[in-house]
Amino acid sequence: MVILENVNLVKQANIYFDGAVTSRSYEENGVSKSLGVMMPGEYTFGTESAEHMEIISGSVEVLFSGLESNWEEINAGEYFEVPANSSFDIKVKTITDYCCTYLK
Repeated sequence: MVILENVNLVKQANIYFDGAVTSRSYEENGVSKSLGVMMPGEYTFGTESAEHMEIISGSVEVLFSGLESNWEEINAGEYFEVPANSSFDIKVKTITDYCCTYLK
């Protein structure tokens, strides 16, 4: 288990899709991040900043908007990155724990 030390945590949860996706925002060494859980389902997210999305546990499929791509399977221990000012569709196959790092 990874233990985060010396972080600034926002207590209020980010709740999306009627509670099917939740996260907590925090800052670690000046970098904005969020830790969350996604329940099985299909969702579309928009991005302002570029994102590095690490799948801690679970399994998803991702489709990137505006890019010539197919659904890509991402499993526990893997990650994907999304450009700024774009969007992505995600199919959550099992309950999924994730960490999102907002890139500058």
